[in-house]
Amino acid sequence: MKAIKEWQAEERPREKMAARGADALSNAELLAIILHTGDSRRTAVDLARELIDFADGSLSNLAAMSPERMSSLKGIGQAKAITVAAAVELGKRIALDRCEELPTIYSSKVVADMMIPQMSGLLHEECWILYLNRANRLIGKERISIGGVSATVMDIKIIAKKAVEKLAVSIILLHNHPSGSVLPSNEDKRQTFALRKAVSLFDIDLMDHIIVGKNRYFSFCDEGI
Repeated sequence: MKAIKEWQAEERPREKMAARGADALSNAELLAIILHTGDSRRTAVDLARELIDFADGSLSNLAAMSPERMSSLKGIGQAKAITVAAAVELGKRIALDRCEELPTIYSSKVVADMMIPQMSGLLHEECWILYLNRANRLIGKERISIGGVSATVMDIKIIAKKAVEKLAVSIILLHNHPSGSVLPSNEDKRQTFALRKAVSLFDIDLMDHIIVGKNRYFSFCDEGI
């Protein structure tokens, strides 16, 4: 049996993750990183596969398994079992945080109440994107660009790319007018229609474009534009 350190660098779980990202690793390889080492007969990857098999091939079963049960598998001592259980618990808490933090977007007012405090007092224009899942829950938001006092650049290609990467089903575009006026310009309308057409190619819906002024807002959706 070859030790993991004797494997090609691109096949070692840690090096593979560093080079290609966590998505490139199998469940067993990710678990091997947590286990850190195997034993005299098995690599960490082999041991990880056996632990997953011990849980009937189900990560959900593994997550529900007690450290005592895990450590009954030869090669999984108490330290390894507790490490796996701690990683599982962190995953559960992250999932819980996300559920608690993700509001449901059901109107332009919900978006305005969320973003006006952040955008209405700015002396320059900013462009923001909100990403939503199929249930209209917010799965992310980010500032796409910063401009001057009268304009900002909205890169449609970047927005579409980021929406696809986040697996968004729909997006909401926001930008502010430092002047306080919330009426859309002809350029605002042109960019809105161009963005809507671009993301629709990826089955992503531009749900709304909201312009923020001084404690006011304009919704393309509400106005039927």
